[in-house]
This record gives sequence, C-alpha cells and structure tokens, in this order.
Amino acid sequence: MTNEPGHMPPLNEQMDLIRRGTAEIISEEELEQKVARSIREKKPLTVKEGFDPTAPDIHIGHTVSLRKMRHFQDLGHDVVFLIGDFTGMIGDPTGKSETRKRLSREEVEQNAKTYEEQIFKILDRDRTTIDFNSRWLSSMTLASVAKLAAASTVARMLERDDFAGRFREKRPISILEFLYPLMQGYDSVALEADIELGGTDQKFNLLVGRDIQRAYGQEPQVVITLPLLVGLDGTEKMSKSLGNYVGVTDPPNEMFGKLMSIADSLMMNYFEILTDVPGKQLDRIRRDLEEGAGNPREVKARLARIITAQYYGEEATELASDEFDRVFRDRGLPEDMEQVALETEGETIWIVKLVVRAGLAKSNGEARRLVEQGGVSLDGERVDDAQAEISVRPGLSLVLRVGKRRFRNVQFVGG
Repeated sequence: MTNEPGHMPPLNEQMDLIRRGTAEIISEEELEQKVARSIREKKPLTVKEGFDPTAPDIHIGHTVSLRKMRHFQDLGHDVVFLIGDFTGMIGDPTGKSETRKRLSREEVEQNAKTYEEQIFKILDRDRTTIDFNSRWLSSMTLASVAKLAAASTVARMLERDDFAGRFREKRPISILEFLYPLMQGYDSVALEADIELGGTDQKFNLLVGRDIQRAYGQEPQVVITLPLLVGLDGTEKMSKSLGNYVGVTDPPNEMFGKLMSIADSLMMNYFEILTDVPGKQLDRIRRDLEEGAGNPREVKARLARIITAQYYGEEATELASDEFDRVFRDRGLPEDMEQVALETEGETIWIVKLVVRAGLAKSNGEARRLVEQGGVSLDGERVDDAQAEISVRPGLSLVLRVGKRRFRNVQFVGG
C-alpha cells in the first residue's frame, strides 16, 4: 500500500498498520488523537528515529524499525532518519566498556553515505529526510545546556536500569551519561517530533523525550517501541558481532540460505515484523502449523522468498531458491543444521582447528584422525589432508560435515 502525498487512509486503517509488529505504544489514545488530527487538517505527522553513525552496516534486525518508518510513509506521513553525529564525534561515555573511538566529520559523512545506500532499499527516498543532530547540539551554549539539564532530575535518571544498578553497586556514572538521554530528548524538540520509534531497549530514552518536549512547551511525542529481532541462533538478539545475522547486502543465495536456517519457532515472528503478509493470512499460517496441516519447510521457504524478494526481486529470489534446493535437498543436507559463527584470525584456517572450533571434535588429535580417515568434507568436497589450510574471509559461509550425520553451517565474521 502506497498513498500519494496529501492522501491519507482513514483512522482505523492507519491504526491497524501502525500497531502491527509493535511492542508498545505510549500512549495509543494519544496516537489516535494525533492521527485523527493529521487526517482532519491534512497535515502529515513527523516520525523520527535516531541511528548511530559508527555502525552503518544494516542487517534485517535494523529493518524492523525501518519498515515501520516505511509504513508511516505509505500512510502519508513524514519520516526523519536522524544520524547522531554529534554523539559520534564526542565518543560514547557509557561505563560499560572502554570509550568508543571518536569519529571525525569525514568518517561520519562517509558512514552516512553508507547508510543511504542501504536504507533506501526500504524507505521511500522522496519522503525521507536525513538529518544530523550536530545541526542543533553543536551550537548549544552553556546556558542552553543548563536549561536542558533543569528539565529532568537525578531521580528520573536513576529509573534507568543500568544507572540504578551501577548506583547501587557504587560504580561511577558520569554527568555526561546523564546528559545523553536529555540530548536525545532535545532532538525531538528540535524536530518537533510527533512520534519517535526505537527498540524496546530504548524505552527509557524515548520516554525522557516526552518529558523534554513538555519542558519546552511542546506536545509530547508518542513513543512506539519495536521488538528486538532474535538472530539465526534462536536465542540472542540479531548482531553482526555474534554472527547470527542476515545482512541487507548479503547476496540473494546467502540471504535465502540463512533464512532457511532459522528455527521453526521464529517463523511467525519473522513473518509478522519483516513482511507485509496480511494478518488474516498470518492467522491461517499459524493455525495450520499448530494443527499440523502446514509443512514447516514450505512455510519457511515462503518466508525466505518474501524477504529476499524485498531486496532483490522475484527473479533473483527464484534462482536463490533453486540453488538452495540443489545444494541442500538434492544432496541430502539438513536444512536446520546448527549454525556457528567463527571470527577470522587470518586469511586461512587449519582444517583441524576448524573442526574443533566448530564443535565437531574435542581435540586437535581427534579432528586430525577424522580428517585422515576421510570423514570430513567442506561444501560436499572431502578433505583428507590434515595439514590443509582453508581460505576464509568475513562473510564466508561453509557447510562442514563430519561423518554421515554431523553438520555445521559455519559463518565467518570479522576478527
């Protein structure tokens, strides 16, 4: 569904699409009022979300909120893709780890270009504003900062779980860390945001934005939190560092194959927040699976085709599907094989070490014997030289087989 600028669907239709796949709306009553007013006045809402300039590579976990931004665009509203370059240039003040490397203006601008190359696979370029919070934060005077700091209290800051925990444990919390949620809230003031999106882990900062807008005489934004996508391992949040991700720039064969490796228990969640399959169809798919009337393999293949086609079109997706069938089904490989992420420690890896690190042998000696006995293969090719070095690189995916029935889908990530 895409609407021409100036045309907005009725309230119930908008609310149905906005609600889909969300974790929480604060508050739904305020959202209905804002949407109804925008329809009545024919004035689009301003929807914002902030993004970190230090990590511009996007995986489909990031697209949960990008797709919600696209929903708002399709309903006729304006979205602001806000890059936190001011934050990026002064470094991360959190006490969780060592200070993040400060970014130069040139690095921020290059990362912003990388973002643009990826986000417009989802967002409508003509209806997207890309902005930088340095535009207003870098020019704030000490008097302006004092006014912003007066808009909140220490007690309010200590409602945030990590702050409260560190306070109880008498671990240091810098004043700058207290200022960060306030600066994010001021972004909403500067943009006069009607709605702010973010993951469930951003709820505190998003709510502070409502407080800051009130302090500056603005109507508070509606907060919409979105679920954090579980990665391919079925347990952890999708993350490149964990290697359990599907990148939006992954080649179609790799994207399709990764999606076919997800646990059956994740399928309906992926359908709901990563596709636009209508709700009634989703109910039917869910019911068929629960009653045993649906084939999980076919349902997963449909999911993989839909998501891959969003980025590469139908023709490339069908080729990827055919290739997957050729490699896995026709050669008898399990589609739900366990996936492991290994950091690259060089341009090659010793086959014996690979078998051990993949969890298919307990020691180098055991792995060496398996190789020498002809029980190890990579992508269907037997490896019987225990001294063999395998070329690797970040992003490489290999099927490692030991014996007849033990498999690993090995994904290499940057070291």
